[in-house]
Order: sequence, then structure tokens, then C-alpha cells
Amino acid sequence: MRIAIFTETFLPKIDGVVTRLVHTLDHLSALGHEALIFAPHRPPPSYGAHRVVRMPAVPFRPWYPELFLGLPRPRLGRELDAFAPDLVHVVNPVVLGLWGTMVARQRNLPLLASFHTDITQYAVHLRLSFLGPLSRRFLRDVHNQAHVNLCTSQPMVNSARGLGIRRVRLWPKAVDTQRFRPEHASRAMRHRLTDGNPDSPLILYVGRLSFEKRLDWLYAPVTQLDGVRLAFVGSGPAEAALKARFAGTRTVFTGYMSGDELASAYASADVFAFPSDTETLGFGAMESMAAGVPPVGARAGGLPDVIDHERNGLLFTPGDLGDLTDQLRRVLSDHALRERLAARGRSDMEACSWRDATESLVSMYRLAREVHTRFDPPAQRSPFMIERPRQTLGTTTGPRGPGQTSTRIP
Repeated sequence: MRIAIFTETFLPKIDGVVTRLVHTLDHLSALGHEALIFAPHRPPPSYGAHRVVRMPAVPFRPWYPELFLGLPRPRLGRELDAFAPDLVHVVNPVVLGLWGTMVARQRNLPLLASFHTDITQYAVHLRLSFLGPLSRRFLRDVHNQAHVNLCTSQPMVNSARGLGIRRVRLWPKAVDTQRFRPEHASRAMRHRLTDGNPDSPLILYVGRLSFEKRLDWLYAPVTQLDGVRLAFVGSGPAEAALKARFAGTRTVFTGYMSGDELASAYASADVFAFPSDTETLGFGAMESMAAGVPPVGARAGGLPDVIDHERNGLLFTPGDLGDLTDQLRRVLSDHALRERLAARGRSDMEACSWRDATESLVSMYRLAREVHTRFDPPAQRSPFMIERPRQTLGTTTGPRGPGQTSTRIP
């Protein structure tokens, strides 16, 4: 199968969406499929056997300068036609994904869209609350152009359906359990993460240092729990503000890590703290569990789909810093609990392979092609228009003759 992928973010940027994409591309190759990736800003010219088409982009200033909004150009359509895809996959459609949606519809191609970021929540965190109603309508109307929509966790499936998005399916979670393993724990890494105090209890966070991640909430536990050390692994727009906030506390900022170094950082901690309440899945929690380190995460977004409270990790009530501190204290002070959560977390992650997740994705590609073949696509219209239920793909087979009945795609 030949798949054209339009993504709002790609390498060299690293985040949850990119992590999923690169592992998926690896396994699409192994399964005999070929992809053409349209990505903004300065992506590499290729990834593995897959070619990457660079799209010009502008930074989303001043709100999120690390996010680049891809801009369409005539080359987009020519590249797509030359590739002759069997299907178009738009990832987190906002600007570039919107154009990917439109060119797919213009060419009457099967279309699958995946929902990775709830931009309505991000609008609140970026103090753009007035965009909330518009963003909800945008998400609904763009995604409802697709023959199949995918979400990366069951809570986000429910959220998407609540927004009025139709034809929603689950894209199973996965993690690299070969890269992230308990055996990668290192005394030298622990020495680094604790600023030379390897015998102190260690709380770890790995990921982007951005304001919507609620990392300032970790100030409470690091100042209230005796002798506890905190390490931030990563970088991002909130780094300077966080360094100022945590100045004088037992906190280390390591900067960006990858590969074996990152695997060692995960495995060398006692507990992984994930305070973000906007995650649609939470790869950080999954990677820590694969590394044998129990997570404490917010009871929000997609994290409850990863963290089963009291079974493989602990959850806290978002915004309740006392609860966050108490849950971290429990893991750090109760060795038996920590060992039990760690063992179950590792076992759970061993069942989440990228091969299985990619095979599931390919089955969704086939479903999108089947839906496209069986049902007339909706009338061509701007995704910004309010959708009328009777015109929605999958609601009917189109014009009905005598004896025909309405058919709905579940």
C-alpha cells in the first residue's frame, strides 16, 4: 500500500506524535508498505525508505514559537499525484493537515485522520480561550471529512465522539520495550540525575519543558518531601521559567537525552512524575513503565488508559498538589508497593508492541478504503462549513432508489 502522510510535526522535533510516527514508519516498511511524508519546516529529506517532502512553515509566535505551521504550495499537489497514493493519512490536521484533507477530497482518495492533540485544551493553556468554540468546530468538521478517524487512547475516543467526530476507532498504544528496560539502570546516571547524591530518593520527568505540561506543580513535592531529588530531562519553551522557579531546590535540569542515555535515565529513577493534564496518551509514562519505574500521573486525558491506579502506577487529581505529593510519597516510601507497581507496569508494556499497533493501523487503512469504495463521499465543501447530519459520510449511501434504506457506518 502507498500512503501519503501529512503531519503538522516531524523530525528533528521530538514529541509523542513524532515518536509514534517514526516507529510506525519503521514497521510500515517491514510490512511492505511505502509512505510519502509531507512535513513542515526543516525535516530530513527521508526517513528510512520513505521520502519526506519539506513544506515551508511559519512559527506560531508569540504563543508557541517551537510549533511551525506548514504552508501549502503548488508542489504539494504535484508531489501527491506523482506518488499516486492508495490512501491519505492526515496527522493532527490543523494547517498542513487541512490542506492534505482538501487535496485528498479533491482527488477522491480514501482519507484517514488521526487525533493526537486536543487543540481546544491547548488554546486554554496558551491563553487563547476565545478560540475554544472555533477550535471545537474546526476539529469536528475537518475530521468528519475522513472515512475513518483514529485516536490513541480510549478516553480520547470518547472525547472525539463528544466533539461530534464520527467514525472513530482506537489506534492501539505501543512502546519500545527493547530500548527501555530495567537493566539499563546505572549508578553513574543516578549520580548525574541527583547532582551527586545517588542514595537520595529520585523523582524523574522526561519530555518537553512546556507550560501546558504543568511541571510547576512538581515544586510542591520537591520542597515538601524530605531529601527528595527531582530531575527534568528535556528542553522546551518553559525551561528558563522552570529554572527560575526551582532555583534553590534539589532539582537538576539535564537538557535533551536520547537513545541509550535516555533509556538509562528512565531506569535509574525511583518514580516517574507526569503532572500534565492534557496528554492524549502519555508515552513518557509508558516508557518509564517499560524501564521498570512506576509512574504517578494526572487522572486526566489519555493517562488513565495507560496508568491503572494501584495496579501499575498511581493517579492524582489534577490541580490537587497535596494529592500529587502524597502519591509520590507513597511510591518513594513503600518499597514493596514500588516493586509491585514496577513489575506489573513492565509486564503490561511487554504486551504493547509497535508491530501489533502498526498492523492495526494498516487494518484501519483498509477499512478507510472500503468505506470510500462502498459509500459516495460527501459533497465537496470547505471543512469550515457546519456539517449537516444528512450529508455526513456514512449516514446514507447517497441518493436512494425504490426499496433502498439508509445505511450507517458504526
